[in-house]
Amino acid sequence: MRIATAAYPLDWLDSWAHYQDKLADWVATAAGNGADLLVFPEYGAMELSTLDGTAIAGNLEASIQSVSEKMEDAAALHLQLAAEYKVHILGASAPVHAGFARPVNRAEFYTPTGLRDSQDKQIMTMFERDPWDIAPGGPLKIFDTALGKIAVLICYDSEYPLLGRALAEADVILVPSCTEALAGYWRVRIGAMSRALEQQCVTAMSSIVGPAEWSEAVDVNTGMGGIFGPPDTGFPATGVLAEGQLNQPGWTYADVDRSAIEHVRREGVVRNRSHWEEQETRTQSVVNRAMI
Repeated sequence: MRIATAAYPLDWLDSWAHYQDKLADWVATAAGNGADLLVFPEYGAMELSTLDGTAIAGNLEASIQSVSEKMEDAAALHLQLAAEYKVHILGASAPVHAGFARPVNRAEFYTPTGLRDSQDKQIMTMFERDPWDIAPGGPLKIFDTALGKIAVLICYDSEYPLLGRALAEADVILVPSCTEALAGYWRVRIGAMSRALEQQCVTAMSSIVGPAEWSEAVDVNTGMGGIFGPPDTGFPATGVLAEGQLNQPGWTYADVDRSAIEHVRREGVVRNRSHWEEQETRTQSVVNRAMI
């Protein structure tokens, strides 16, 4: 399959038609370049708050509520485009009211056959805890698709090895991100590359890029697209299958062969995934050493 990861700028939207045209153009471009799986970034849906005007878009709580109210219409548009272009799409995540006391950070996954499911973020960053007050959502999932087993670790979640281990059966882990500073981008990228190493799979990171001065929530954004694998048999020595240019909007593409993932798991120079359990016996007790 060919994976496309977005370096996605947030725009001021003058109308719903403006959003429809923007999203259709992005999907058409990726599909026209042969992509089978499209990955949009974390909180990329925050631009929908601009449809309610400056006062709403510029207010943190009001913008959260505004975006949540629009996500069913956004889902219908994504399903339409997935079917039209025959692609799988991980839509940009959004704060969504989903029966929890507070909104969750949810990314929706769409197939060309009209199926839809979602993945919620597990662990909140400091700003999501306060002042955003975003809640942890439902459990991790592995989507069994025509392209293989696909899972999602939203941004900060990619920095936690045990979350990655829970997805050890996945062929590809998608990592939509929203990072303000270069250090934040690299934290997520290092996390994504680490999960690819540990579970001997492919990870695909997308980012919001550029300023959005109208927003209290996502006003500054740094990142780029990247697709990573284990630096081992059948993959680049760096582990980098493809990477974009920092803060340059557009798609980053890489071709991924599922048989290469199966091969490296079975016959790689190292076998991190299958040797994972050996850590448990080596860490059951820790020898305390006295100062000498």
